[in-house]
Parts: sequence; structure tokens; C-alpha cells
Amino acid sequence: MTTTTRPATAATTPAQPVALPSVHMRALLTWIAVFAALTVVQLLVGPYVKGFPMLLRTLVITGIVVPAVVYALVPNLLKVRATVLRRRAEARDKGGYRRAARTS
Repeated sequence: MTTTTRPATAATTPAQPVALPSVHMRALLTWIAVFAALTVVQLLVGPYVKGFPMLLRTLVITGIVVPAVVYALVPNLLKVRATVLRRRAEARDKGGYRRAARTS
């Protein structure tokens, strides 16, 4: 029985892990997710909770926003960030990505 091995290509080699984002990057991504979620929820749910007392209104809105941000938005933003960084690294390794030179 003869087996042939294929040469390693970008499609067959495992992707290099992207470094974890800094605290500042995580804070920025979280802020983006919270801002977007609060805006959408205020627009969609705001008219229905307009007559509620402020604490109850806040409870309802944060009850929707916090799980959405924690379980959906931030993890997806981190995946998008990792994909973008991985594609940049692959393009840089292939020579197709060049950062503009700074001129002073």
C-alpha cells in the first residue's frame, strides 16, 4: 500500500492562533457592542416600557442587552477581529500586504 503525502499549503495547515486582544481592545469592542445593543433595544423596546418606573425600565433593557452582548456580540466581534488579523498575517506572509511607509 502506497501513500502519498500532499505538500503543506495554506488550506491544509492549521491556522496560527491570533494573540489575545489587549485589555484596551477588549474594552473598545465591548463598548461598541454595548452602544449598538442599547441603541437598538431602546428603539425597539423603548415605546413599550415608556410608562414603567425608571428602575423597572432599566431592569428590562439591561436584561435584554447584557446577555446579547456577553453571549453574542462580543464573541462575534472577537472572531471578526481574529479573522481580520489572520488574513492580514497571511497576506503579509505571501507578500501581498504592505503597510504604507510613513513620510515625515
